[in-house]
Amino acid sequence: MNRALRRGAPIALASVTALLLAGCAGGGEAPEPTSTDAAAACLEVEAGEQSDAIEVSGDFGATPTATFEAPLEAEELQRTIVIEGDGESTVPGDQVSAQVTAFSGSTGEQIFSQPATLELIEGTLYDGFRAGADCVPVGSRVVTVAPASSIYGDEGNEGIGVEPGETLVIVTDVQELVELPVPGEWTEDVPTVEYDADGAPTVTIPDAEPSDELLVAVLEEGDGDVVTENDVVTVDYQGVVWETGEVFDQSFGNTPVPFSISGVIPGFGAALVGQPVGTKLLVTIPPALGYGEEESSNGLGGQTLVFYVEITETRADG
Repeated sequence: MNRALRRGAPIALASVTALLLAGCAGGGEAPEPTSTDAAAACLEVEAGEQSDAIEVSGDFGATPTATFEAPLEAEELQRTIVIEGDGESTVPGDQVSAQVTAFSGSTGEQIFSQPATLELIEGTLYDGFRAGADCVPVGSRVVTVAPASSIYGDEGNEGIGVEPGETLVIVTDVQELVELPVPGEWTEDVPTVEYDADGAPTVTIPDAEPSDELLVAVLEEGDGDVVTENDVVTVDYQGVVWETGEVFDQSFGNTPVPFSISGVIPGFGAALVGQPVGTKLLVTIPPALGYGEEESSNGLGGQTLVFYVEITETRADG
């Protein structure tokens, strides 16, 4: 799964958003939460000769094409709004849904294109990705030229094919402000869960059609602190594709990583809010609240997903 936008989120949970978070390129630990005051200012970035020269085509909200002369190397962060939306302007601290597409400055080839939920907080997203959605009207298409210093630096991101010191061209379609959905109670066609000697789960999907709603089944209720929308949460999890029963990712056998509720796919974050630490649950997530309705580069677009989750810790994010 992609880890391009954010720092330290579990690979299975964060979609392309994980690639945008600062610190993820090397698989490092999650950053300390950023204070509200530190997130209060818009990112100062202007249009430049390089960003103005890039031609972008394709339908809004779908995978675009960016045409530019490669290799492209930039010294400073630039952004050009190629389509100005007519919606409310985003502000620092907002969560927005966006289609994010990144191109190699070295070759001009697309690196990834996928829906993402972006939390516009300084120190959370790499500036190169934050610039595409920060303080712009909803409905805007923004092309950003991001030098290495604003994304993965001298380390690059080998996992997605970004070379050390490479500049990226990023096209961001800012689609809407995000509010977490409220899951319903899951009472019918709930998968079974069995545990091995080490406590690792096996989730068995029933022979039934998946629900088109976000549903949660609490298997065991904890008695710890209650998770809120603004928390950083640590979980053990296993993700299963409903249609195939295949496990596509899990933390069991590895070290769980803290992540912010806003940094994961909406259906997953919504399932955790209101649950106390110690809770074990199952959540079924329709495509619209997962990785989108269309096919995606991680193979999970258009799929109904089931997560088994054990909540181990929560703390305020900031």
